[in-house]
Amino acid sequence: MRAIPLTVTALAAALLLTACDDGGGKSGNNADSACEIGGVSVQIGSASVAPAAGDTGEIPVSLTNQSAPCTLDHFPDVVLSGGGSDVTVPTLKGAKAQKLKLAKGDSASFSLTYVRGKDGAGNTLAAKTVKITLPGTDTGRSFPWKYGPVAGKADGSGPDASVSAFQQVGD
Repeated sequence: MRAIPLTVTALAAALLLTACDDGGGKSGNNADSACEIGGVSVQIGSASVAPAAGDTGEIPVSLTNQSAPCTLDHFPDVVLSGGGSDVTVPTLKGAKAQKLKLAKGDSASFSLTYVRGKDGAGNTLAAKTVKITLPGTDTGRSFPWKYGPVAGKADGSGPDASVSAFQQVGD
């Protein structure tokens, strides 16, 4: 009589354990791995360009996962280059990163906001390219910068620009 309840209990426990996936198993679907720049399509959208020195512009950047599920966990690394200088764009003050899991076909976006600088000014970066590297990876991709010179901060601490947190796009 006692063997039946133990057998049923053991069978139920085995079924529960096989139904669980703590992310550490070999499911072949490791969504906790970082999204790679080569595994996503990157599109720099139509920008709200700053028309004159002192104006603020905003450039949306969209990512669509083209490969296995992956995760965006932190902020993108964005570097503006031009005139022999490379400057890292800081994250937007007060922005909070969120961990986003992207299945194949899922999209996320972030924005790059900048203040247009005056051509030839000492604290202005004559940016020619923007390099985007996804969090948790070392490989980036460069794109042409077509939005004019970028002003430097008054205190000389870097570009007057910022990067927002990733946002999920769609449902």
